[in-house]
Amino acid sequence: MRVGDRYILYYSISVFGKNTSAIGLATTPTLDPTNAAFHWKDEGEVIRCTSTNTFNTIDPAIFQDTDGKLWLSFGSFWSGIKLIGLDPKTGKRIASDSPMYSLAHSDSIEASYLYKHDGYYFLFVNWGICCRGTNSTYNIRVGRSKAVTGPYLDDKGVDMLAGGGKLFMDSEGKFIGPGHAGIISEGGTNWFSCHFYDGSTSRGISKLAILPLRWTADNWPEIVRSK
Repeated sequence: MRVGDRYILYYSISVFGKNTSAIGLATTPTLDPTNAAFHWKDEGEVIRCTSTNTFNTIDPAIFQDTDGKLWLSFGSFWSGIKLIGLDPKTGKRIASDSPMYSLAHSDSIEASYLYKHDGYYFLFVNWGICCRGTNSTYNIRVGRSKAVTGPYLDDKGVDMLAGGGKLFMDSEGKFIGPGHAGIISEGGTNWFSCHFYDGSTSRGISKLAILPLRWTADNWPEIVRSK
């Protein structure tokens, strides 16, 4: 994301299957590799966790609100999806002891993504297991809130911290285990991105899908299915 005069990129490192993890920040003034100023600088740690923590600092997702405030959601399994505020000038956590908000929880939850539309904040998450090809059980859930810090409720009014989450996208035919939501608006059209496992290939190769997105009359996102 471009914030101020530079692009900011968040990455995670982790011991697989453990919550010995960290999220770091890299920045560059331009994305043009032919520009002499192009250079990714590692700005170091944003947040980390160890086995003594109840959360897991992977799957970072950056969100900038309409008031300019910068937020980072993250989390995988353990106690679920968390949110911290960032300093737009540094890209780092506002303070080491700044508030950490809990947004959503389920037995297998990760891959959060925040998006604002028509007065609501929407929280997309994944339930299930990824990375097993056509045996993956990933599915995407969504809830919404009037405040970025929650509570996020599904279409039945169930809090996502209590296991709520409206089913947004699931496996369908050869489209297996969709995960890691993303939205971009261009030319008046909303596009939804996610990865999935292609059941038409022998090993269920992981691929990227970019699909048209629309909003229902009661303000919930849905994919525009081809006829």
